[in-house]
This record gives sequence, C-alpha cells and structure tokens, in this order.
Amino acid sequence: MPIHLELNITGMDCADCALTLEKGVGKLEGVTECRVNFATAKMNIGGVEGLLDEAEIEKYVSGMGYGVAEVSERPVILSGWRLAWKATRRPRNLLALIGMILVLSAFTAGWLGLPEPVQIGFFTIGGLVGMYYPARSGWMALRSGQGLDMNVLMTIAAVGAYAIGEYGEAATVILLFSLGEALEGFTMERARDSIRSLMLLAPPEATVIQSCMDCEEHLGRPLGSQTGNAQSDVLSKDPKGLYTGGPCPWCGRHEQVLPVEALSLGDLILVKPGERIPMDGVVCSGRSAVDQSPITGESIPVEKNIGAEVFAGAINQEGALEIEITHLAADNTLARLIHMVEEAQSQKTPVQRFVDRFARVYTPVVVIGAVLIAALPPLLFGQSFLDPPEGHGWLYRALAMLVIACPCALVIATPVTVVSAISAMARRGVLVKGGAFLESLGGVRVIAFDKTGTLTHGRPELTTVACIDECCHETRPRDTAVTCAHCNEMLALAAAVESRSNHPLARAISRAAQQRNLPGFEASEVEMLPGRGIRGLVAGKQITVGNHDLFHTDNGGFHVADCTLYLRRSDVTSRDFCERIEAEESAGQTVMIVGEDDELRGYITVSDPPRQSSQKALAALKQVGILRTVMLTGDNPNVAQAVGSALGVDDVRAGLLPEDKLSAVQALVKEFEQVAMVGDGINDAPALAAASLGIAMGGAGATQALETADVALMADDLTQLPVAIRLGRKALRTIRFNIWFALLIKAVFLAAAFFGLATMWMAVFADMGASLIVTLNGMRLLRGSQ
Repeated sequence: MPIHLELNITGMDCADCALTLEKGVGKLEGVTECRVNFATAKMNIGGVEGLLDEAEIEKYVSGMGYGVAEVSERPVILSGWRLAWKATRRPRNLLALIGMILVLSAFTAGWLGLPEPVQIGFFTIGGLVGMYYPARSGWMALRSGQGLDMNVLMTIAAVGAYAIGEYGEAATVILLFSLGEALEGFTMERARDSIRSLMLLAPPEATVIQSCMDCEEHLGRPLGSQTGNAQSDVLSKDPKGLYTGGPCPWCGRHEQVLPVEALSLGDLILVKPGERIPMDGVVCSGRSAVDQSPITGESIPVEKNIGAEVFAGAINQEGALEIEITHLAADNTLARLIHMVEEAQSQKTPVQRFVDRFARVYTPVVVIGAVLIAALPPLLFGQSFLDPPEGHGWLYRALAMLVIACPCALVIATPVTVVSAISAMARRGVLVKGGAFLESLGGVRVIAFDKTGTLTHGRPELTTVACIDECCHETRPRDTAVTCAHCNEMLALAAAVESRSNHPLARAISRAAQQRNLPGFEASEVEMLPGRGIRGLVAGKQITVGNHDLFHTDNGGFHVADCTLYLRRSDVTSRDFCERIEAEESAGQTVMIVGEDDELRGYITVSDPPRQSSQKALAALKQVGILRTVMLTGDNPNVAQAVGSALGVDDVRAGLLPEDKLSAVQALVKEFEQVAMVGDGINDAPALAAASLGIAMGGAGATQALETADVALMADDLTQLPVAIRLGRKALRTIRFNIWFALLIKAVFLAAAFFGLATMWMAVFADMGASLIVTLNGMRLLRGSQ
C-alpha cells in the first residue's frame, strides 16, 4: 500500500544539495518517489508501506550534514545571534569552524616562526576536518548519478592543491567553501522564515465555550419545573425528573482553553478584543471590527457581525465575538495560503529552468577545459606543469578553474529571488501561484477587467421597478418602496427564476423581493442564457428576465424586432418603452426586462457603483508601466461607458457574452503578448484561462479565488495589484542582474585563472562572494512586504 511522508530539511544551503538528497533518498529501499524543494526545504517521499523506513531516511539525511524536522511542528522563528548560534551547532558547520581554528593556528605558527612541519600539520588536520562533509556529499552525488557537483569540484581542487605542495591554499579553499555554504544557508533560512512566520499568525490555542457535560456534582439532583432546553432534554430521557447526565442545567456554559488541533467543526470559540482569531468560522454572537491585513492585505479593519465570515490570523479589535468553527486548523484559509505559497515557491520560472539546463552543460565543459589546460600546454609547448619559481604552473591554473566552475551563484540566483518576492506578496494579500506566474506578472503590459464585482462592488441594489401598466409608464419611480401591485407581482415572478442563479444581478432581485416580504413562487425548468438573462416556468407561465437585446431577438420569444409594435395589455408603444429603457441606461442603470409568456411585464433597474479604490488602482497601474486598461462586460454600452469614464479605463467593451470576452482576450494577447485578465475567478474562467496571466479577486470569495487563476488578490479590492506588478517587475530585474553578475564574475576569473593571474583563494572568494551577493540581492525583495 503506497504511503506518503513529508519532512522539513534544515540547513540545506544549495540547490545541488537538494538534488543530491533527492537522488540519494530516491534509491533507498521502499522509496518509490522523492522530491526535494530547495526553496521551502521540504522533502516529499512516496513509498511502500512496510518497506519505507523513516529512520533510515533521517540517518541518510543526517549523514549528509543536514537536520530533519517534522512538518507538523510549529515553527520557531529565530533572528540575529540566535539563528547564527543554531546554524553553528549543525555538524557540517561545526566541523568547518573547527577546521578554520586549526588553519588560523597554522598561520599563527608561521608568524611565531615555528617549524614548517607544525604548520603543515595544522593545515592538514584543518583541511581534513573541513573536507569531511564536502567530500562525503561529493561521493554521494557521484553514487546517486548526479555527476560533478560543487562538492566534487572543491574536493578535487583541495586535494590537487595539497598534492602540489600548496598546503595553506588547499586547507583554506575547502574551509572558505564550507564557510560560504554556511552563510548561504543562513541567508536562505531567513528567506524561508518569511513565509514560515505566517504560521505563527494564528494562535496555537483557542477559548472554547462548552456546556458542562455529565456534571458529577449535580448527578441525581431533581430538576425544577422551570427548565431550559438542556433540562427538557434530560427530562425526556429520565421520567423521574432527575439529572442523570448530559448538559448540566445548573452550571451552564463555561470557557476552556484548548489546542486548536483538539477542536472540531461546529465548536463555539470566544475571541476577546485584541486577540487573534484562532480558526476560520462564522460569527454567531457579537459585533466588532476585525483587522484582516495579515491575511488579505486590507489596510482598513472590516466590520463583522452575526453571519459574517472570519479568518484565522485576523485580529479582533473592539468587541468580543463568539465564532462557530467552519474549518479545522489544517484546512483554514491561512493554512491553505501557506501551502499554496510553498507550492508556488517550488515552481521554477522559465529563466530558472534555462539556468539549470545551462549549469548542467557549463560545469562539465569547464571541467574538461581545465583538464585540457593542465595537459596541453606542457605536452605541446613544453611549459611548466607544476609551479615554476615565479607565477603558477598549468596544473595550478586548472585547479583554480575547477573552483570557478562551481555554478552555485548561477543556480541560486533565481530561487532566492522567487522565494523572497512570493513571500513579500503573500504578506500583502497577493497569492502568486508559481515562479512562472511571477515572471508573467512582471512582464504584463495590458490588463483587462471584468466590471461587476471587480471594478464595481459586485453587490447591485434595486433602484427601480416599473411595470407597463398606466400607473407606472408615465413616470419612472425612483423610490422602490412606492410601486403598484403589478410591480410587486412582476418582481416576485422575476425573483422566482433569479433565485436559481448566483449572478450578482440575480441576488439583487432576490434580496429586494425578500425585503418587501413578497410571496414566494417556485420556478422549474430554469434555463440560463449566458450574457443575456434567464428564464423558467413559474405557476405554469414562462418568465424571462434579461437585457434589452434579448427582447429584440427571436430567442427571447417576443419578436419585437423593430420597436414599432404595440405592447399587449397597454397603450404604450414599444418605441416609448425602449426609449424609457435607454434613458435608464444612459443614467448608468443596469436594466432587466421581465416577460411573461409572449408579453412584456415591465423592467427592473439596479445600480452597482464603482469601488472607491478602483480609480486609484487604475491610475497607479499607469504609473507602473501598464500601457492599456480594458473593461470587458456583458452590461449595456451606456452603463459600461459611464463606469469606464468615471474610472479612467482606456477601452470599454460592452454587451459581451462569455465567448465574446474570450475572443477579446485572445485578440489582446495576439496584439500585446503579455495580457492579464482580472475577474471573479468563477464566471470569467474562459477569459482568465486565455490570458497570459489570470488574476482572481478574493474578499468574501477568498476560498474560490485561492483555487482559481494564476494570481489571487485576497482582499476584495484592486489596491494591491499595482504593488504586485511593481514587485514582479523588480523581481525580474533582480533575477536578470543576478544571472548576468554571476556570469560576469565567472568569465573574469576564468580568464584570470587561464593567464595565471588568479590564485585559488581569489577563485573561491569570487565564487562564494558572488553566491552571497546574489542571495542578499534577492532577499532585498522581502522588504516589499513592509
């Protein structure tokens, strides 16, 4: 039976280490699959039950000089000297430190004038101590089939230097390499901790409100006549009227602090002012403002009252809240966010995949070049193989080239930047699903927006109900509470079919009918007419609710194609009716016409005003280099144009069916290549998929947004989108700089080594220095979360 195991690997400091671990563990007995994510330091292992030995895996990992921790453990985020002290205690780093002390002792011995054998002894012992783990890792890399990794190259270089009498350089090179690896590991742990720290947002314990169950103090006590629900339940079980168990009617409810892992769905928890919410849930009692910025990035606290959804990790500010748990700790919004961010960090960008392929070719080519450089000049031109009295021989130059051949700086240039950028965005409420999407985000030139729920609030409210009867057609009432009986009947019929739809306009009609306490009708055979409306049978009659265009086609069933026919049951001409509708649309109202069988009953208008943040966000997008903004909507052109003009949208395209939106996005991609589509993540799925980058809105629909599109905005507004694009562009620039910087350093020192100008010390300083510089440069993006 297949089983799965996930482990945290501590102290993993290079991508080559991850690959060596992956291949080595993959060959252990019982292991069918092994994947190591260097960015998140996680190892996922698949195996056969009964054969997979976790202890053997941990022993192998420890033998490589790394640590193992259970994924379920709550992380402890260290900083400063504490993190450095923890890193020092790793066996690999501890041996490097001991070796460094011995090498310094060798130099001290030379300065004190001690005999040369003493210096050589210190160098030899120090080098051997420092070489243990690099040599062991290199051997395992060769055995696993990985080939020449940096540990192999450094070991060969150190042994070769020792063989030609360069004892000091041999020991120093291997120890500087180990020191550089330790510093890289230290900085990568800092980057990983930026996302691990999100796990600490939700408290480990919760205050649970419970009834006293099976109270020993009151067992057998007579129940009084004035019993509550709990007492009635007990009475129904015990005819004698004695308390025999269950909820205690005297003790009532009490509070108990429990670990979040011990909670169950439906449990009731209490969150006091100033406390963090420990679990996802729904407010059952109380009212308060909740700071959701740790989850959604929203800067303004959100009012929460009965029925409102709350997220684990958010901060309760003003009043006490009683919350019913809807998701367990392992499945709440924060846990899913962390899991998806870690998955995203493991997804390689196209640039990173290219660099990995390049590194696999680059290292063997340089090694072969080093062998030829060591052999050909002495063989063909009689030049010195070993070091002459002045300068360096060709063997020494070849060894220096081996040191420079390590592709560490190249390989680490992209992952550290991706980890930092994705972590920074997650802290601002922007979830990027992978490195490839981060790269796309940085290259976006044009952004298309859905209107309803994206640029607008997505909660339309009813503004007008007007039937075709004489009482309504001469004026257009704006007070929706003042309507005739026919209007109310029409609204009730429309609400019956719209109740089967989850479209924001449908919900507006349903809410209005409920607020007026109108009689409810059952609808059957309901049919969605995408981009146009909906229809179904209500009380034996076909009720159609849709936009103006629907009623000017045969598909609507009304055949009112030329606006010259008279409407039945009224002396209002269709031209008058259409003019009234067009006037409503010109005023920025969304109009839905209601039909009954082959007759028109009237129309309903709703208004969905733009979000206050939308105009600011669109202006900010221009500042970060977006060339063009486009609004794609199924609404009528008048309403769309009014919204677009108010927000400053460059291109407004209205009256679009879902397939029209898809075609529009495809055309934009063909013209501009890098195009993002922003929508609700559900209704705009085809258009989101067709875009170079699909961006879903979160907010109340954060759960759905997490599962759809390439990027999810956890907050229900667009204010973080310009920030995300700016950070994406910065990430691209950083990746390119890191790669070109690493290549330049390699090229300069390869040339210097060839001409005998570079020592092995200089080579290892250049290699490790370049790795540290690109790592620290990538980590600068973590400041984007501040």
